Amino acid sequence: MNQMLQDPDVQTSQTENVAKTPEHPPAVDHPRFAKPQRVAFVQSSWHRDVVEECRIAFLREIEARHITNVDVFEVPGSFEIPLHAQILAKTRRYTAIVAAGLVVDGGIYRHEFVADTVIKALMDVQLRTEVPVFSAVLTPQQFHETEVHYDFFRRHFAIKGVEVAEACANTLLSLERLRGQVAAGIAG
Repeated sequence: MNQMLQDPDVQTSQTENVAKTPEHPPAVDHPRFAKPQRVAFVQSSWHRDVVEECRIAFLREIEARHITNVDVFEVPGSFEIPLHAQILAKTRRYTAIVAAGLVVDGGIYRHEFVADTVIKALMDVQLRTEVPVFSAVLTPQQFHETEVHYDFFRRHFAIKGVEVAEACANTLLSLERLRGQVAAGIAG
């Protein structure tokens, strides 16, 4: 009924404006690196169907940020991630390492202990090797094996994948600049 009362010229104008709106927002032009970057992505296989959403989103976002050399490694659980990260960092093949896992089950102290231990160990690897290590190892306060929780955490891990890719790329750009300044005697 309201459409019948509208001026036909206004209706056409509104339709034209909608048709001219692009379907996808313009692509962001991310900065490029001076040297090629290689990233290791270490993923826990525990709750793989949830954690893989992080990997998928990470790979899509990191490629948009001009990092195309990513090697994916899978470990049994989150507790195994730090040792793999350390061995990978010591190879000097990788400019960054990303860890992804979902720590659940057991009593509240157990999964919080595991998550805290993993995060601390990843920080230790980063500081010992000077290879940045990023964590998307998460431990929810409550996780029930229901479809609602699985759906929620799949979406959450996809968001975390984008966030960890952004943090990784930005840190690598910052370190590349800083190391260049140190080499040139400008900083340090």
